[in-house]
Amino acid sequence: MRNSWWGVVFLVLLVGFVYLLESILMPFIAGMILAYLADPLANRFQEWGMKRPVAVCSVFLVLTLLLTVALLILIPLIVSQIKQLGEALPGIFTWVENRLAPQVLDWTGYDVRSELGNLQATLAENWRDAGGYLAQALGQIGRSGAAFATWITYVALIPVVTFYLLLDWDRLLANIVGLVPRHWLADTARLARRCDEVLAAFLRGQLLVMLCLGVIYAVGLTVIGLNFGLLIGVVSGLVSIVPFLGFIVGLGVALVVAFFQFESWWGLVGVLAVFSIGQVAESVVLQPKLLGDKIGLHPVAVIFAVLAGGSLFGLTGVLLALPAAAVIMVLLREVIERYKKSELYAGVERPMEGPALPHRLDHDTDREIP
Repeated sequence: MRNSWWGVVFLVLLVGFVYLLESILMPFIAGMILAYLADPLANRFQEWGMKRPVAVCSVFLVLTLLLTVALLILIPLIVSQIKQLGEALPGIFTWVENRLAPQVLDWTGYDVRSELGNLQATLAENWRDAGGYLAQALGQIGRSGAAFATWITYVALIPVVTFYLLLDWDRLLANIVGLVPRHWLADTARLARRCDEVLAAFLRGQLLVMLCLGVIYAVGLTVIGLNFGLLIGVVSGLVSIVPFLGFIVGLGVALVVAFFQFESWWGLVGVLAVFSIGQVAESVVLQPKLLGDKIGLHPVAVIFAVLAGGSLFGLTGVLLALPAAAVIMVLLREVIERYKKSELYAGVERPMEGPALPHRLDHDTDREIP
């Protein structure tokens, strides 16, 4: 029992440490997550004969090239499609007001045109003023020299922290294992392997699934000629961090855009075909190859963890949410397994302790009655 209190004390100190230093922990936690994600690639380079420093530099070179190419290609296209969306909004509101609103009025008796006018005015004003708000925000950041310098420093620290953590990743893990009490080592190693499986299945596997689905949706919608296809595909891939949510959101938005653009069933059929291909690819290829049979985090657990972490510790809490949720889920499974093996769950009755009760006597015969 006394040994268990050490774990409780360590957990309390860890939470207090995060709470007190939340404002400066963001680059370090982000660097730890990036180092964890990139460690398998560095290990693969080492298997090919590279030294650890050369392998880490190669990882950074590959990631830098991929990020640069993606930004150079995607950012101009996405910005262009966002501008097109802003130009198309008036036509969408006109169609809703002239064709959809009368049907809704006939079916329900509710006139949505008044609410639609207010919504259109609000969106138009905010869309027009978005650039002014952005410029004002950037100006405010520029005027606050200390805040701007701090933000730049934090962002610049992330790759530096990632590099040094990735360089010494194996040694750091060995040092942590060396600090674990010897009688806890077997259980700690087993639980750590389970946590790694859950995190690897979700972070590495699910991020790759998101990337592949985003590419499939964006390319497919662009091929069929759907307006804003790239934007819808990218957003659908990002939202796919919660399984099936990206499919639902992307399909709904794409069907609405196709209905306005093509005004025929063929456009809707094309959208359904693209998202069907994405779902088949996810079920048959992506999930088995990238996630395997490892059970990741439940979608509800993902949503709750991110919201709770952000509410408690801000951006640092958001970064810590998924690793903490994985550890908590593994510990809960361990508790449930031990509970199901316990006497309390099995219903085993313990033998009664103390002296046996005397038998009753039949007063007529003086014999014991069992």
